Amino acid sequence: MPIDEALPDLLAALEVHASAVLVAPPGAGKTTRVPLAVLEAQSAAKWRGDGKIIVLEPRRLAARAAARRMAQALGEPIGETVGLRVRFESKTSARTRIEIVTEGVLTAMIADDPELSGISAVLFDEFHERSLDADFGLALCLESQAVLRPDLRLLVMSATLDGGRIAKLLGCGTPVIESLGRAFPVELRHRPIAVNETITDAMVSAVQDALAHEQGSLLCFLPGASEIRRVAERLNTSLAGRSDILVAPLYGALPPGEQDLAIAPAPDRVRKIVLATPIAESSLTIEGVRVVIDSGQVRQPMFEPSLGSTRLVTRRASKASVDQRMGRAGRTQAGICIRLWPAAQTASLPAFAPPEVETADLAPLLLRAALFGEHDPAGLRWLDPLPKAHLSQARADLTTLGALDANGSMTARGRALAAMPLQLREAAMVLVASEFGAEAARSAAQLAVLLGERGLGGNSVDLATRLPAFLSRRGAREKSAMRLAARISQRAMQLSGDSSPSSGSSRELDEGENMSAGALLSLGFPDRIAQRRGERDGQIRFRMANGRAVLVDATDPLARETYLVVADFQGRADAARLTNAAAMTEAEIRRHHSSNFRTQTHIEMSASDAVVQGTVREALGALVLAERGMSAAELKQRASALLLERLPTYGVSALPWADKTMALLARIRFAANMDASFAAAGDMLEGSLDFLAGAFEGCRSYKDISPVQLHNSVEAEAVERLGWGAWSQLSKLAPAQFQPASGHAVNIDYSGADPLVSVKPQQMFGVNEHPVIGPNRVPLMFSLVSPAGRPIQTTRDLPGFWAGSWQDVRRDLRGRYPKHDWPEDPANAQPTARAKQRSGKTT
Repeated sequence: MPIDEALPDLLAALEVHASAVLVAPPGAGKTTRVPLAVLEAQSAAKWRGDGKIIVLEPRRLAARAAARRMAQALGEPIGETVGLRVRFESKTSARTRIEIVTEGVLTAMIADDPELSGISAVLFDEFHERSLDADFGLALCLESQAVLRPDLRLLVMSATLDGGRIAKLLGCGTPVIESLGRAFPVELRHRPIAVNETITDAMVSAVQDALAHEQGSLLCFLPGASEIRRVAERLNTSLAGRSDILVAPLYGALPPGEQDLAIAPAPDRVRKIVLATPIAESSLTIEGVRVVIDSGQVRQPMFEPSLGSTRLVTRRASKASVDQRMGRAGRTQAGICIRLWPAAQTASLPAFAPPEVETADLAPLLLRAALFGEHDPAGLRWLDPLPKAHLSQARADLTTLGALDANGSMTARGRALAAMPLQLREAAMVLVASEFGAEAARSAAQLAVLLGERGLGGNSVDLATRLPAFLSRRGAREKSAMRLAARISQRAMQLSGDSSPSSGSSRELDEGENMSAGALLSLGFPDRIAQRRGERDGQIRFRMANGRAVLVDATDPLARETYLVVADFQGRADAARLTNAAAMTEAEIRRHHSSNFRTQTHIEMSASDAVVQGTVREALGALVLAERGMSAAELKQRASALLLERLPTYGVSALPWADKTMALLARIRFAANMDASFAAAGDMLEGSLDFLAGAFEGCRSYKDISPVQLHNSVEAEAVERLGWGAWSQLSKLAPAQFQPASGHAVNIDYSGADPLVSVKPQQMFGVNEHPVIGPNRVPLMFSLVSPAGRPIQTTRDLPGFWAGSWQDVRRDLRGRYPKHDWPEDPANAQPTARAKQRSGKTT
């Protein structure tokens, strides 16, 4: 194998360094040759000791194939020197020295034993695929190596990534060993999909043409299982009766036996057509393949924090991926690669697929990190940083499921969830259901299997319809799924005693009572309980407890329901469409989720009259289950705060100010112009108005507020701001009233540019020196009015007025108001506030 030439350098590097990087193209033999070389080399015995060699593979299929080939090379069955450990399958023994595991198994091993006792080396195969588990497993191993196991050897093997970048992550001085590999020439052809063709049409046509004109088996890359099933059905129909052709689908959800059939050598004189997802890009060599037909597409999960959900996105494959696919045709002989796109389009392909750490839901990672004792996985060593939005959503989801407490620490429920062989939400559903008994656990496990296996029980969106259909069928696929569900429910029953309830509801069912599919789903998807909101353009909008919306076609039977539990949805955040759900009743919501109810008080002000109104809502997240009007007593406790909060919007003019309050504020502003120490209170209505809160208590509108209370609040605030000393000087700087020569004191108006007093001229007779106020002797402005209160003259110089324009005023008014004095010499006349006591001739 080509890798053999690089093995001496690799073994020498591991003898000196704790970490190394091996860059070798697909087909070089690194997956099977390197672990055996590390085991057998005498140079490695010193650091290897009796420890195991752990080899990580990105998929179960690749792990089984690698274990089988290494065991065959040693002439042993799997479970002897070479062992295998993947989900639901373990073949190891006391003699096992090389253990092939999938990446999720490694993180579980480190969580159980951070020191990785009894392990001498961890080899990361096909690291270029950049799965989240591989990145996380490497981050945890680096942490263990740095803190607990400096002797632990780490080897990262990659086909296409920049080895220097990985070496920098592993540590300064990490060597990079390269193997050039060896491949047979591959002829590249292009057959673009026509405008009127589907991807199924194009693939079937390309396969039929290759069968007619080329030799050898075919490996066809399609984006997903649905396309594989459609192409397989078409080919099986068109090739019916031909025993020399075998159509073999290959994707992750297939049973192990069918996967093994796809990668095994074809029988003699039989050509195989392997229809595969990107699962066959690397790690596997399928014997006899000479023709590769590539759709150029890939389907990837894409987590969107704005939706709180992962959706499948079909996109063009990367340049690195299509190159690896092409290389599959030249593994064992010269081959042909047919690409279903124009040649010019290849140049615009992205260089690499985005690493899964940037596109995945990070909740499983966060949970496993907590098991490891790392509350903030972003602090570990990553090749690419963890997206903050994804981490934030992951924390929120795990807290909702009861896996983490408010401080982010692992709970008993979290440890149990981590031990379940399911995705987090499905695991939570089955685990909580097990607290209601074995029957509920079985039903929940069956639902979990339906969620993970498309097409089981049909394709209805309504899981309550699919579940009985699934249970009534007895095909091989259904039987396998039922066995899986049984194992899951048994595991949940074992773990349920170690976890605490998350919903706080009663855990006893009435005799003969069964939980509905919706009620079961809600145990794992409590934030996706959804309420019908209305119809628009033939779509029914449901709002979920997490605040997000989902659309249901009006013709779907689920559209008539009031409440649903949404297990899955696809699309944009503003137009997500339901893909898996079940109905739930309000009674079931109250039964199973009452401890999560919140009483919400909502108060608002009517725009027309600024009157506060209030409602009390019983809510589950963003869902309102009941609503009532707020009583007057309840409103009085809450309305005053809202009135004060909204006051800047309406303005202080909306308040019922007393004249004396406005006069006081004007006096303070006038005093501030005379003495800077008064400035602290001069603008009290322009900043925070919290000092008015006492006047708002018990009021539902601004009209209800007492002017007296407002005045008292303003006066108290003025004293607080000025201090008693300055406050006591206000009456000297800006007296509130002026005492005329005759009559009662009158208020001084400070609202204008000058302090103003309105009096009748008769009240000021005999005044020969113009009145002033304050230490600065500011002249008062006099507005002289007629007996009827109409303005006569405005003056800041009374003596001048008497000597000047008074005669004109006297001439105009003495005939109109004969009962009042209009003397020729007012400067020396007797002041009076009253009319004449008896008639007489005016002098």
